[in-house]
Amino acid sequence: MQLTYKILMHKEPEGSYTVSVPALPGCMTYGETVEHAIQMAKEAIELYIEELQERGEEIPDDSETLEYSLNLQMA
Repeated sequence: MQLTYKILMHKEPEGSYTVSVPALPGCMTYGETVEHAIQMAKEAIELYIEELQERGEEIPDDSETLEYSLNLQMA
């Protein structure tokens, strides 16, 4: 099964990263570096999916989601 997930990383003031997975409500984790945050996100996603499977629930993913970032310059 091939699943696709977008992750959002927010750099914290102390330098670590908070990671959330928009397609999986409540799926969040943390990492000391970007690489560590990505590794932790993979583990969190796998555990989240396992829980959904155990409950017999549908497994959402981001394969049909488009992403775009807007930059606004305010006067």
